[in-house]
Amino acid sequence: MTTSPLRAGFDRVRQAMAARVEKGELSGMVLLVAQGDETLVEPIGATALGGDEPMRRDTIFRVGSMTKAVLAAATMTLVEDGTLRLEEPVDRLLPELAGRRVLRRLDGPLDDTVPAGRPITVEDLLTFRMGYGLVFGVTPDSPYPTIDLPYPVIEAARELELVTGPPDPRTPHDPDEWMRRFGTLPLMCQPGERWQYNTASLVLGVLVARATGMSLGDVFRTRLFEPLDMAETGFHLPAEHLGRLPVHYMTGPTGELTPQTHTADEAWTRPPAFPSGAAGLVSTVDDYLAFARMLLAGGVHQGRRVLSERSVELITTDHLTAGQRASGDIVLAGHGWGYGVAVVTEPDEISSVPGRYGWDGGYGTSWFNHPARDLVVMAMTQTSDFLFNGSLADLGRLE
Repeated sequence: MTTSPLRAGFDRVRQAMAARVEKGELSGMVLLVAQGDETLVEPIGATALGGDEPMRRDTIFRVGSMTKAVLAAATMTLVEDGTLRLEEPVDRLLPELAGRRVLRRLDGPLDDTVPAGRPITVEDLLTFRMGYGLVFGVTPDSPYPTIDLPYPVIEAARELELVTGPPDPRTPHDPDEWMRRFGTLPLMCQPGERWQYNTASLVLGVLVARATGMSLGDVFRTRLFEPLDMAETGFHLPAEHLGRLPVHYMTGPTGELTPQTHTADEAWTRPPAFPSGAAGLVSTVDDYLAFARMLLAGGVHQGRRVLSERSVELITTDHLTAGQRASGDIVLAGHGWGYGVAVVTEPDEISSVPGRYGWDGGYGTSWFNHPARDLVVMAMTQTSDFLFNGSLADLGRLE
């Protein structure tokens, strides 16, 4: 019996991931590859190191920054119906951001500013060019990028409990209070000037909720999750399903994988004070596959149009200048950026054919679509090290 090229590539990736689980680099994962009508899924390992609860196809994962693509798609449904315009200033719905001031120097005092050259637009939020975001560095004693740089604007955001970086521990503020506090800070650079990670999605989530008069969770549910039959995706999960949520691990000071307890598992059974459009969702591989396939099909799901082809094109096209890609911090790694997704514009270690788009989640999840190959790939773990220890390169074994 002849093995299909997809199955052969899947088996190579599966073996590489199983080896990582066997070595204790991960407690377990669910691997998914889909091409056309063929979908291959393999649960590997357990939901906890040394545990006896196996990973399953319906395991529920904190998908972290894979939330950003969902937010971008929901935003585009509002652009399509005229609720929002890409070029409009956000001041109409976010008056807290009117009359922005911009730091003269990133490391300067908060009152050493100049006026913003123009307002922040909706598209600035989608492309992460609003003028505010994470500032990354690398320290010799950590495999992870760090955002703990002692700049006054970063210290002020921390004191305001805005949680503009890793989502745990969560901000205690509701969207209105969060926005009020964020509005007291200057921008780091001029709107449209640079690509900076993450914060724009937090702001965009508040904007989308205000534009609709609904919570962000309800916007996601009515605009995307119900049309796509994503019944197990949301900002929280039913208490009776808590056992399907794996332990979240990260390398600790001893160099060993350590359970992360900044946010108790039980918190995921309650709606959060601040629904994070940057990193707040939980989902399953099959739910997220429905979303991914909709994008790959140009906005159509099971014969029903969810997004226009133009919206999908805007989401999945690189909007950055060469200079913005080059200065996009260690997280962007020289790739392009569409709306809520990275866009690979050159051959790389995963594929010799460019055009791939998708994003990863800081809890240890990864997804991409490869339009040229009609391919969807997902690797869902709950080990943050997965993103930094070379594991993502193993996905290149599909070729």
